[in-house]
Amino acid sequence: MNLNQLHDNKGSRKVHARVGRGSSSGLGKTSGRGGKGQTARVGKAIHGFEGGQTPLHRRLPKRGFNNLFANDFAIVNLGRVQAAIDRGLLKGKDTITGADLEAAGLVASSRDGVRLLGKGGLKAKVNFEVAGASGSAVAAVKEAGGSVTTTFTKVVHMNKKGEPGKRLQRRRKAAEKRAKGE
Repeated sequence: MNLNQLHDNKGSRKVHARVGRGSSSGLGKTSGRGGKGQTARVGKAIHGFEGGQTPLHRRLPKRGFNNLFANDFAIVNLGRVQAAIDRGLLKGKDTITGADLEAAGLVASSRDGVRLLGKGGLKAKVNFEVAGASGSAVAAVKEAGGSVTTTFTKVVHMNKKGEPGKRLQRRRKAAEKRAKGE
């Protein structure tokens, strides 16, 4: 093989379109960029521009805010738990944890765990170990002969001394009350 016989693989090099080479080429004059102005230039930044009209994202009202520190529980009702036990997805004799409920497909994963709510009925005697439970859920589980253990503790940032401030202590108590359903 000689140097004059070397060549690239077929399809490895594409011929770029030569723009601005006459009107018969299809990409002559404006080179496929349309008319004059901002759209004909490189780096056009007109996303959301509506021709001088106030853009949609500025016309719509802005409401509410996202609380980054709010509790993020995955919720499940007792009726769905009973249906899963009837279908055999959960074993009613064991202690049911949040991971078991997630594995059975009853809840999606969440930052702070699973919270049990009292909608629907529960016939099986079941022990729950979840992050939180409403008062009606706890009453329904106890009526069926089971028990509910709540394990939620909100992570609180500490100061330099390693202790939470008074404001954060109040928040922690309020979060624990909400988790217990009080």
